[in-house]
Amino acid sequence: MHPPPPPYVMLSENHGSHHGSVRPPPYRRNIPQYHSRNQKEGGGCCLKCICCCYCFLFLLILILAGLALYFYTVFKPQMPSYKVEGLDVKSFAVQPDFSLNTEFLVAVKAENPNGHIGFIYGSQSNVTVFYTDSNLCSGQLPAFHQGHENITTMKVSLKGKSEFGSGLQQALLENRQSGRIPLLVKVRVPVSIVVGTIPMRQFVVFVNCSLVLDSLSPNKKPGIISSDYKVAVSF
Repeated sequence: MHPPPPPYVMLSENHGSHHGSVRPPPYRRNIPQYHSRNQKEGGGCCLKCICCCYCFLFLLILILAGLALYFYTVFKPQMPSYKVEGLDVKSFAVQPDFSLNTEFLVAVKAENPNGHIGFIYGSQSNVTVFYTDSNLCSGQLPAFHQGHENITTMKVSLKGKSEFGSGLQQALLENRQSGRIPLLVKVRVPVSIVVGTIPMRQFVVFVNCSLVLDSLSPNKKPGIISSDYKVAVSF
């Protein structure tokens, strides 16, 4: 059998001097906690790294802005201009199968007004002539390097065969009678910038030229009544 539990003893503050009295335990105090010094130093290092990154980024943006300002101030870059100088009709004949054989010789003038910037025209170019959304003929510009303050006129041969249904025949007949034949010339050419003698990045130039001619006869050189140009650049 287990022995009986000991009797409970009441603690009393009034009998503190009594021999058998027991003093209550002292009140528990909150022990202050101290953070490690390594944690503070680690947080300070992260903050310094972030500040350095922001300072470096700000300095880089400032340098790039200064270089861009210097480039535009010294070189004064300008966009080259393009113009269709003339168009010769070599062939414009309806075949027995109601298809249309077309051959044009188009003179395109490219003018570079820059004194310190040249251009390199790539070989992957395309020139297409449309009549009322119908593709008449197409060809390519010659690849060449255009120097500073230079004007170059290119002769581009365009050939094609397209369907020539009754709708197009009627529209062309009406335009010939009025003496106003609308054509759309679309040009796409890759161009590289040359600053001094250093080739830079390449971009693509898109030119849409809306022409109105007075005729489309192989026996007569057509005159350009009006022209409108739209130029776009893709990097």
